[in-house]
Parts: sequence; structure tokens; C-alpha cells
Amino acid sequence: MKRFSWFNATSLTLGFAFLYLPMIILVIYSFNESKLVTVWAGFSTKWYGELFRDQEFLDAAWVTLQVAVFSSTIATVLGTMAATVLVRAGRFAGRTLFSGMIYAPLVMPEVITGLSLLLLFIGIGLDRGIFTIVLAHTTFAMCYVSVVVSSRLTSFDQALEEAALDLGCTPFQAFRLVTLPIIAPAVISGWLLAFTLSLDDLVIASFTTGPSATTLPIKIFSAVRLGVSPEINALSTLMIGIVTIGVITASLISKRAAVAQARDERAAARTA
Repeated sequence: MKRFSWFNATSLTLGFAFLYLPMIILVIYSFNESKLVTVWAGFSTKWYGELFRDQEFLDAAWVTLQVAVFSSTIATVLGTMAATVLVRAGRFAGRTLFSGMIYAPLVMPEVITGLSLLLLFIGIGLDRGIFTIVLAHTTFAMCYVSVVVSSRLTSFDQALEEAALDLGCTPFQAFRLVTLPIIAPAVISGWLLAFTLSLDDLVIASFTTGPSATTLPIKIFSAVRLGVSPEINALSTLMIGIVTIGVITASLISKRAAVAQARDERAAARTA
């Protein structure tokens, strides 16, 4: 077993400092009394109060939340269906084209994706707003869900589904009652990934949004261009806290589901 050397410890410390030290500084200065974000003038929470009284930020946050929930849910459904087809359907006419269309947004620059969707919406005469942002986010988030679910379906034991079919289940019932509960951690992970990507997206949303809908990343970007304000630090701190709580919660849920699945598999093996 290799010893943990000073070089490894220093490299690890510098790496974590590079990643998280700016966030820590941002959180500290979100409690700064001064309006100047680079000058510490004492501890204060007044900028959080100012943030919650800023109706423009609240409206942008509400739009972002709606878009993230709807797009991630639709992307999870479509991505799970696409992954099932790719893993279970075998060879069929157009499989290469289908898989290429599914995975294309993974390697496509966001500028190209946003511009192509903008031209599509203009071509069909669709007014840009929350609906068009949801469509755009669903388009690029679906492929990520498909990759996550496909990796789980590849290692799935189809004998469990076959046993359910032998016991009288229809294919849909077998998938709903047997397959879906087993791959649920992957489906949840795909939803969380799609939700995070939607919350974070700026480029595609800037192409597909309209005057009636402004997402939070677009609002933050517009405000930062005029200079960083303490309200931005407060908002960023809240977002970091929400993401941290979400990651911890998702990890606990996934761990509990994995433990329950392992227990059920051991019980099934003993009764077999």
C-alpha cells in the first residue's frame, strides 16, 4: 500500500483550494456590510433582505425553477424511453441514426444548439418564452439522462423481467413493477443531472428566451456586466446552499436505495 506523501497532500490541498476557496470567499462577502464587495465593513445580513425584496430576481428565480422542473421531468421520461430502446431493441433499421440524434447534443457546442433552436422557433412562428426554454432544455438534457439510464440497463438482469412475464405480467407491467424500481436510482440521478443542467444553462436559454421570461443565469449575467453587487453574492450563496443540500439528499436516497436493493437480492438468492 502506497504511503500518503507530502507531495500528494500538497497537491490535494492546492486542488481543493483552487476549486472551493473562491466559493468560500463569496459566501463570506455575502455577509459584508459594505456595498463594495471587495471592502469588508462588518458582518450583516441586510443584502439577503434586499435580495428578497428585489422582484426582478424573484421572478427570474421562479421562471428558472419552473423551467428546470418541467424540462428535467420530460427529459427523464424521454431519456429513459430512448435508453430502453437502445439497450433492449437490438439491431433495427435506423438504429445508428437514432443513437446519433440522441447523443449529438453531448458533443454539439451550446451556441450551435441554441442558434438552431432559435431558427426553428422563428421558422414555425413560435413565440419565445417559458415553453420554448423548456423545449430547448429538454432537447439537450434528454441525452444525459439516456446515457445514465443506459449504463444501468446494460447491467440489468433480464431474467427478472422474464420471470415476471412468465407469471402473467404484460411487458409494460413487467417494466413498471420490476425494471423501473430496480433502475430507479439511475432514473433519479438522470433527473437530478437534467435539473442541474437546466438551472445552470445560460447560452441556450439566451437564444430561446423572450421578453416574457428571463431565467436566473441570464439575470445574473446581465447584472454582473454592470458590476458585482452584494445581492449577487447573497444569491450565489443561497444557490450553493440549495445545491449542497440537494446533493447530500440525493446521495442519502441513492445509498438507501442501493442498500435496499442489495438486501432484496440477497433475500431472493436465499429463497431461490
